[in-house]
Amino acid sequence: MTKPTLWHCHNSRSLRALWALEEMGMDYDLVELPFPPRVFQKDFLSINSLGTVPYFVDGETHMTESSGICHYLVERYQRYDFGLQVDHAEFGDYLNWLYHSDATLTFPQTIYLRYTFLEPAERKLPQAAEDYANWYIARLRRLNAHMENREFLCDNRFTIADIAVGYALYFGELNGFSERYTPQVKDYLARLKARPAFVKSVSIGTESSFLK
Repeated sequence: MTKPTLWHCHNSRSLRALWALEEMGMDYDLVELPFPPRVFQKDFLSINSLGTVPYFVDGETHMTESSGICHYLVERYQRYDFGLQVDHAEFGDYLNWLYHSDATLTFPQTIYLRYTFLEPAERKLPQAAEDYANWYIARLRRLNAHMENREFLCDNRFTIADIAVGYALYFGELNGFSERYTPQVKDYLARLKARPAFVKSVSIGTESSFLK
């Protein structure tokens, strides 16, 4: 492979990496998969033994974590127009938002999705799903306060931290949680969704998506 290659399912966490590639105007190859690929395209397991997306290959580098791929792209290709350097006063905050996005904001939503939609009827757990939905909304408190007087998360400009957190908010919208967002978070998500790179990225693979 001579170009970076991303394996992607529509509206899954791989949207973070795809959105970042589009924002940066990079030349890349994209492999679209049905969701979840470990169920509907079992030969993918020979490429990524986890059977998850994103899966990203750039030369000898192989990655599976969506926020990590965004971070890698900034550092590997010196794209600090979309990231902060280590000597920046907000560098720690930037990193925290970047990884808070998945570990804290996306994880509870995946549990909700599993026990609401993905499991067969006899294994659905409505109470667990509701508990994790409430957990997600509670974990937005820091973002709610942070965005009261800001357009973007860090340095008064768009960065990959916004991509990472923006995906979590968008996933929440798909799950039906956005009515519980604060006005400032709703406005923030609307700004992110209006970006041309997001509009292009989110349109890819719509015809074969479970995650509508």
